[in-house]
Amino acid sequence: MAGRALRLVPAALCLVWLLAAATAARAHAILVASQPEENAELAGTEIDFRLEFNSRIDASRSSLQLARDGGQPEALALGQAGEPNLLVAKVRELGPGAYRLRWQVLSIDGHVSRGDLSFRVRTP
Repeated sequence: MAGRALRLVPAALCLVWLLAAATAARAHAILVASQPEENAELAGTEIDFRLEFNSRIDASRSSLQLARDGGQPEALALGQAGEPNLLVAKVRELGPGAYRLRWQVLSIDGHVSRGDLSFRVRTP
């Protein structure tokens, strides 16, 4: 009986490791939807940004930056999202061209996630 129990120890340890890894993976905030979407082509000079994550984020320690293709990123002022898993911002008088929106969020458990998305603005 003791030999059988010893053979189950590696399987039990593997199961514990897999459960711990799954919990850690869920801890990171993952972008699940965005406005604009990746590679979108937009018309107009006023753009509303809305980024939705799979978990709560600490918006006061999160950021959005916007850069014209090849240019330096500039911080955007965040708006009131109204939901704990959203980042929102608005930009007025955005000229035609290619842009990259960079985001960085702090999950409520302390993990930082970051990414970016590209889009184009065309002349209306």
